[in-house]
Parts: sequence; structure tokens; C-alpha cells
Amino acid sequence: MAAHGAALQNHNNELVKCLEDLRDKREEISKQITREEEEKSKIQNDLTVLTKRLAQINDSIARKVASRNDYDKTIQETEAAYLKILESSQTLLTLKRESVNISKKSQGRQVSGQ
Repeated sequence: MAAHGAALQNHNNELVKCLEDLRDKREEISKQITREEEEKSKIQNDLTVLTKRLAQINDSIARKVASRNDYDKTIQETEAAYLKILESSQTLLTLKRESVNISKKSQGRQVSGQ
């Protein structure tokens, strides 16, 4: 009977040790869960901040692209107007030269006709 009692006590000790090991493993898992939940919370907060910043940057880019497009349009319109001014200036210069040539020819006829 003593042998049975010793074997029972031995099994009891092993069972207690197994329960302690299981509790230790549970405690370690609980600590890991707590750390990961803290990390998750931080990441979610960072994500919220980054999402807001991304929206701000997207808005800024959209405004700047619209502004750049306005500049492009103004530049194109100004260049077109400048080219028209150049063409008009060239036309006026040509007309002035023709007028001067006509005047010289007409004065030359008057001088030779006198």
C-alpha cells in the first residue's frame, strides 16, 4: 500500500508541476497579448495620423496642380498674344517699308519730271 501511496504522491507532484508549467505558459502568453495589443493600439494611432496627413498632402497636391494648370494656360495665352504682336509688328514694318519705297519712287518721278 505504501508503494501505491508513493506512486500516487509522485503522480500528484507531476500533476502539480504540469499545472504550474501550464500557468507559466499562460502568463507568458498573456504578457505577449498585452504587448501586442499595445503595439496594435500604437499602430492604429499612427495609421490615423498618417491617413490625415495623406489627405492633407493630397489636397495640397490637387490645389497646386490646379494652380500649375492655370499658369500653363496663362503662359500659352500670353505666348499666343505675343506672337500676334510680333506678327502685327512685322506687318507694320513691312507696310512702313513699302510706304517709304513708294514715297521715294514718287519723289524720284517728281524730280525727274520737273
